[in-house]
Amino acid sequence: MNAFHFQDLLSESAEPLVRYEACKGMARGYANSVIDDQYRLKIARSYCAALIKSYWDEINARHNSKLKIFSIPTDSELAEITLDAEDVAKNTGKVIAQFPDIDAGYLIGSIYTAMLPTAYRSDLGAYYTPPPLVSRLLDLAEEAGVDFSTASVIDPACGGGAFLAPVAMRMLQRSKHASSEWKLAQIGKRLKGVEIDPFAAWMTHVLLECVLIEHCIIARRRLAKSVISICDALTYQSPVDFDLVIGNPPYGKVSLDTEVREKFSRSLFGHANLYGLFTDLALRLAKPEGVIAYLTPTSFLGGQYFKALRELLIDESAPRAFDFISNREGVFDDVLQETLLATFKKSARKTPAKVSLLVPEGLNEARVEPIGKVSIIKGDGPWLIPRVAEDAALLNRLKKMKTRLPDLGYVVSTGKLVWNRHKSQLRTEKTKGALPLVWAESVTSNGFKFSSVKRNHVPYIQIEKNQRHLVTTDSCVLVQRTTSKEQNRRVLGAVIPQDFIDRYGGVVVENHLNIVYADTLIRELSVETINGLLNSQVFDRIYRCISGSVAVSAYELMAVPLPSLDDMKKLEKIIAAGSDRLSIEKCIAGLYGESKLELATCTKSGGDC
Repeated sequence: MNAFHFQDLLSESAEPLVRYEACKGMARGYANSVIDDQYRLKIARSYCAALIKSYWDEINARHNSKLKIFSIPTDSELAEITLDAEDVAKNTGKVIAQFPDIDAGYLIGSIYTAMLPTAYRSDLGAYYTPPPLVSRLLDLAEEAGVDFSTASVIDPACGGGAFLAPVAMRMLQRSKHASSEWKLAQIGKRLKGVEIDPFAAWMTHVLLECVLIEHCIIARRRLAKSVISICDALTYQSPVDFDLVIGNPPYGKVSLDTEVREKFSRSLFGHANLYGLFTDLALRLAKPEGVIAYLTPTSFLGGQYFKALRELLIDESAPRAFDFISNREGVFDDVLQETLLATFKKSARKTPAKVSLLVPEGLNEARVEPIGKVSIIKGDGPWLIPRVAEDAALLNRLKKMKTRLPDLGYVVSTGKLVWNRHKSQLRTEKTKGALPLVWAESVTSNGFKFSSVKRNHVPYIQIEKNQRHLVTTDSCVLVQRTTSKEQNRRVLGAVIPQDFIDRYGGVVVENHLNIVYADTLIRELSVETINGLLNSQVFDRIYRCISGSVAVSAYELMAVPLPSLDDMKKLEKIIAAGSDRLSIEKCIAGLYGESKLELATCTKSGGDC
């Protein structure tokens, strides 16, 4: 590290956020220079300890105070850092002290996680929440009925205090005329955090005291250490329930021991995800009429692995609000999943939930764009929630549509070949017994085009006699399994022609594709009709209102409401007649009752539904 250059970055001519980003970049670079993960973890803690102590000193100096900072837990292993690194860390603390108090937890926490070993950070699922998202979630909690002047609040994954410090500030604001001693006592009784990382727990306590320091000075008392518990929240036994359970729980798949899996069995289906477990935990920690306010990935809205959790949520609580976060890049470091804010109220009457789009605009601002309201249907099926205002009316009509792909004789499965398990059978040229290997790149916006030009892709695979289950012999629709909300189309499908299959005696479909195929001997509808529907604008809009991840899953495709078989036969006539794409879109839009889309999209005449 070059301390002299760093002093240049601290000049008053630079914006505080620019200086902060420079600080963060230098911290990450210092951590990246450490190869051993265990040593890097110690370095990250030591560096941030120096930063936090510097920040603490700045806050104390501002209040003419000499309060001593709490000691770091003995089980937080530290390592000696270089003098240059220590100098940069101390100066970073001074930079962060120039920001509003509410920002400190996020700014310091973001540096801490940026310095952590990748595997350790992944195991913890640790990502710190930007201030405008915290503020908005607190607003939504109040709208759901939380009164911060009296409410008891817990964050079961509180690392860094990104939520607890702002909650404490709201508690102070809602009890303006009380004495400092009373306020500290109340916060000590009504505020609780749980954190598995001892160092992050210490950081939370320090930052909480920073926002309470004026009252600590006046009352001549410190915040009770019991506010933060260092343990695994999934095994935490709380003696009381809470009016509000709030936070940004850890994300990521996790393997569970028998005891924990049994404890959370009511909300599990297949693979366990940490944030799903923490959602179940929130229902346990909340009072009978308590509120849950979480920032999580959107994948629980439609994913098959969350079907039991969805059913549990709707059985025990009523959704009150959903805020989709508009731009995931730049909101969380290294997070690619779509995220949302959601509030639920236990034992409440089921009424339509408010849906909005939250647009972050800088460190402390966010714009709220109302979308509409939605009622969640009881059961374990995907929740259809509009992402834009134009979809609200469409989703209300979908509630009356009971047909799904299996009702039309079609089912969806993933491609049967995991290619890296059969490397010895891959072929670059056609040989006897070799069949075409169909990769996701063969499905294009212009239909099926056999291709294998990407790295590690080859056009053929040698199939053994006992591997006929890998072979597809009938024409079907292939749908790409991975797309993102930023793409023009989430659902991209193409028919693999029967004559192509017959030419080789079968094909093998790789597992980055979904296969939509007829599950009956007699097809009521052609694969071309199913393909036309799947590739339509309306279907894509509906799918976006179900899917919460980049995966286009078989489960979610089969959950999309469809027109009846009789209506689909009308569409089949249009497609069989060779109608143009606009005419097909017009027909499908009409089947879904979308007259506005029909006028906006289909400018050419042709077709009649």
